[in-house]
Amino acid sequence: MVMDIKEIMETIPHRQPFLLIDRIEELEPGKRAVGKKCVSYNEPFFNGHFPQEPVMPGVLILEALAQTGAVAILSQPENKGKTVYFGGIDKAKFKRKVVPGDVLTLELEIIKQKGPIGMGTAKATVDGKVAVTAEMTFAVG
Repeated sequence: MVMDIKEIMETIPHRQPFLLIDRIEELEPGKRAVGKKCVSYNEPFFNGHFPQEPVMPGVLILEALAQTGAVAILSQPENKGKTVYFGGIDKAKFKRKVVPGDVLTLELEIIKQKGPIGMGTAKATVDGKVAVTAEMTFAVG
């Protein structure tokens, strides 16, 4: 493990219940990060999505991917203390449900950056099977 939850919270501003990554297992500052999210039945969103068949909302999987990318970007010394914002999401594809008990592997690779604006490719998997893919645009503020 490269970063535990404490180190993640020292890097990005998110806090519970909106901190959606539990650890970072691989990190190349400014280039890529691989994180993990252990999906628990106790997640607050499962109360309403859906009580009879709990499914992690796709938008929260995208947010978890974005937070993973934010760790990669904010791990660069020149970005310390800054915030990374969504600039856009393109080509998002949802391939499978994510349910309590799943462990999400979150991968984000920065493919280009010019000044404060950049783009990354994102993939979330469970047990090696793709759950979500997307392209994300971000802005460092």
